[in-house]
Amino acid sequence: MVLKLEENPPITWPQSTQISDFAGTWRVAHTKSRNEKALAWQMQKKDISYFLPMTKKVYRKKGRTFRSLLPLFTGYVFFCGDEDDRVEVLRTNRVANIIEVEDQPRLVAELTPIHLALDKGEQLLPHKYIKTGQQCRVTAGPLVGTEGIVVRAGERTRLVLQVDILGQATSVEIATDMIELIG
Repeated sequence: MVLKLEENPPITWPQSTQISDFAGTWRVAHTKSRNEKALAWQMQKKDISYFLPMTKKVYRKKGRTFRSLLPLFTGYVFFCGDEDDRVEVLRTNRVANIIEVEDQPRLVAELTPIHLALDKGEQLLPHKYIKTGQQCRVTAGPLVGTEGIVVRAGERTRLVLQVDILGQATSVEIATDMIELIG
């Protein structure tokens, strides 16, 4: 079922509050499949502070145009509260598990620019998370099938191509949407 844009839960609850002002301990609810919005609605009813970053998706089907909001991080809802709130979230039966956050200030620092961008109406898109040093395979373009190691050179992502027998390597600039992790 596709919801109209106005039928979706708010991205944050309470709506007018900055996530840096939420009181309590931050946790991440790893939801059961396709339960992010339903969990957000239930948290809102129980007045549990949450952040569910969503992105607009526009698609056509059988000549009709559909617009919907999809979670930016599929399967995850960030929430903030006390131990009773944690138990209430578990009682919803929409959560596979809860991830405890060790570094609370770091999580807030990482989520704040996302919240700010969404609050300003910016369109955010999901993006692959690839760490420097991971083995990857090219999935599109002229180098499709090529394997190498991802490195960063300033703002650019590069794929290192090694020739082990020579003990030499070269690298090529590559867009992260053209590579996938191996293994």
